[in-house]
Formats: sequence, structure tokens, C-alpha cells
Amino acid sequence: MKNPQAIARLKTAEGHIRGIQRMVDDGAYCIDIIRQIQAVQGSLNKVSTMLLEGHLNSCLIGAVRGEDPDERERSLREIVEVFEAATKV
Repeated sequence: MKNPQAIARLKTAEGHIRGIQRMVDDGAYCIDIIRQIQAVQGSLNKVSTMLLEGHLNSCLIGAVRGEDPDERERSLREIVEVFEAATKV
């Protein structure tokens, strides 16, 4: 499913990453670079949250309401895997 908000945020993050590359290339102050990286990470986290919410409200609900128990299990397992990956340090 196409998500114009996610696409716009990703394009913004892409521009910020190019800016970070220039900062590194120019030898900018490390803390300034780290702050920019953190801003991009926050933006990507927001996109991830938006996409996950869309998935939960469409694909997962459809699988849970569906007749196929294997599809339900697969969908729930995917959510657990995404959560586990997101919480790894």
C-alpha cells in the first residue's frame, strides 16, 4: 500500500543523510554530526511506526479475521520478529 506521508519523510531523511555525508567529508564537529544522525534515526523511526500502524490496521487484522490459521500464525510471528529486532541494543 502506497503511503505518501512515508515517502515524503523518507525523501527528507535522504536529504539529511546527504548533508551528514558532506559534514563528515568537510570534517565537521563530531557532536554536530551525531546530532544530525540522531535526527535522521528519529525520522526513520517515525516512518517505521507509520508503516507498522498501517500494517496492523490492514494486513494483520485481515489475517486475524481470516479463516487460515497458518496465515494468522505467520502474521503474528512477523509482528513479534519486528518487535524483537526493534528492541535489540
